[in-house]
Amino acid sequence: MTINEKLSKIQTEFKSKKSRFNSFGKYNFRSAEDILEATKPFLKELNVTVTVNEELLTMKPGSCDQPVLKTTASICDGKDSISATAIVGVDTEQKGMQMPQRYGAASSYGKKYALGNLFLIDDTQDSDATNNHGKNVTKQKLNKESLAKAKEYISKGGSLSAIKAKYEVSAKHEEILTL
Repeated sequence: MTINEKLSKIQTEFKSKKSRFNSFGKYNFRSAEDILEATKPFLKELNVTVTVNEELLTMKPGSCDQPVLKTTASICDGKDSISATAIVGVDTEQKGMQMPQRYGAASSYGKKYALGNLFLIDDTQDSDATNNHGKNVTKQKLNKESLAKAKEYISKGGSLSAIKAKYEVSAKHEEILTL
């Protein structure tokens, strides 16, 4: 079996429930640890290893001074490998967190999204979470402040679909958010 076939098997058979709950945002989610735990049976069966590596990217002088972590998740069968990456910013101004916690939070997001990219994990919300139960829901318009917050959210690994669920996102806004 080729590395592509092995990865395809994991991608199609992978199951990991969103068993953790964010009480602030009132939603369920899965962590990088949950994803890794769900892949363990496949590792032995397919004789592959999964690794996650992080790199702190240096910013060019005069550019954004926010540190950025590049996280790469790889699957290897001893001779071939396939990798996927995620890029997340480190919010060095996050209130209520010590600096190691700020880097740890960015690291967790990076690992989760790099693994999600590698294993093609659909991280969209389930229908119960997005169902408006017959109520008309008016999306907010993006203003300068909410656009900046949305960009920061995405830089930390948040999804564009979550932004679109809450805000009216024009093609121009989408371009700004995905740069």
